[in-house]
Amino acid sequence: MAREGLLARTFVELADTLVDDFDVVELLTLLAHRCVEMLDVAAAGLMLVSAEGDLRVVASSSEEMRLVELFEIQAQEGPCPDCYRTGQATQHGDLARDVQWPLFGPVALQAGFRSVTALPMRLRGVTIGALNLFRTQNGAMEESDIVAAQALADVATIAILQHRAAIQAHLVVDQLNHALNSRVMIEQAKGILAERAGLDMEGAFAWLRKHARDHNQLLVDVAESIVRGDLAPTAPPIPEPSL
Repeated sequence: MAREGLLARTFVELADTLVDDFDVVELLTLLAHRCVEMLDVAAAGLMLVSAEGDLRVVASSSEEMRLVELFEIQAQEGPCPDCYRTGQATQHGDLARDVQWPLFGPVALQAGFRSVTALPMRLRGVTIGALNLFRTQNGAMEESDIVAAQALADVATIAILQHRAAIQAHLVVDQLNHALNSRVMIEQAKGILAERAGLDMEGAFAWLRKHARDHNQLLVDVAESIVRGDLAPTAPPIPEPSL
């Protein structure tokens, strides 16, 4: 499918998720995977700010990407923190020559990434997070790719901030916190699945997503069932469903 067609399809899919109790983690996971599929990037991830003001990883296109982003938060340096603080796009075309992020740069390089772009999730001056885009080659992203990625980030931002127009601002903060807390529960369930079903972490997440879709459940509800022991992960590994 041509990129324009896939971009249009993605906007439709994102819009389709905006039901009364839409799943923020699933929405942003779809966005991350679509960025990799449509753009000249090897990996994508999204961070949201918590009520306490710190960034947290909410969605990643791969387990390796998630680990790099977790280090980014731990080191408190890198493209996403800079992008969130300034509200502006951040780019670095050659991480091997980077002096801006002395801790983050080597970790990203070790993971195979050579360049990075971070785009703000922002609406009317309110920045709620950032979109990380990593490439395995040097050089800046094409302007057309940046425009497309920013459009996707803007749609996700609008979806989160404008969900139920009548909701008060403090309820929006509660929803963001719920998304962040949901991710903690999902990570616990991934670990249990990995141990009991013989899956790697990416395979465990794929299992959770497919089970949630097949049974019309939220990801966090499936994760809670795994953690509580109500759902026994005895099925064989399930491949990632096509997006």
